[in-house]
This record gives sequence, C-alpha cells and structure tokens, in this order.
Amino acid sequence: MENNYVGREEHKEFCRRMEDEHVRQNRRIALLEETTRQIGEIAISVEKMAVSLQSMVKEQEQQGLRLEALESRDGEMWRKITGYIATAVAGIVIGYIFKQIGM
Repeated sequence: MENNYVGREEHKEFCRRMEDEHVRQNRRIALLEETTRQIGEIAISVEKMAVSLQSMVKEQEQQGLRLEALESRDGEMWRKITGYIATAVAGIVIGYIFKQIGM
C-alpha cells in the first residue's frame, strides 16, 4: 500500500507558502482597490472640469455678444457724428454760396 500521507514538515511548508501567497494576493487586491478609487476620483474631477468648461464657454459667448453690441454702438455714434459734421459743413458751404450770389 502506498504512503499517501504528507509529513508534518511538508504540511507546515505548504501552509507557510499558502499564507505568503494570501498575503501577496491581499496586497495586490488592496493596490487594485486604491487604483480603482483614484480612477473614480479622476473621472469625477474630469466631469466637474467639463461642466466648468461648458459654463466658461457660455459666458465667453455672452461676453462676445456684449462686446459686439458695444463696438457697434461706438461705430454708430461715430457715423452719426460724422454725418452731423458733414451736414454742418455742407450747410455752411451752401450758405456761403448763397451769400456770395446774393440770396
């Protein structure tokens, strides 16, 4: 009959190696859990940054529209002033011509 029994020393060595393997695997699992947590935090941060960027783009568009309105208002004023000056100069010239011809 064959001897299928494992000796005490072999069993202790097997148990020690299994414990070492359990410690190694538990360490790897803990590292993976920490990495997963960090990835989750990064994903949340990226999402917050995207929302912030969207609001900044909207604000920038609104500021662009306000700037265009201000610039066009200044342009309109300049055109009005130029028109008034041209009208005044034309009136002076016409008045001078009528004065010279005696009207």
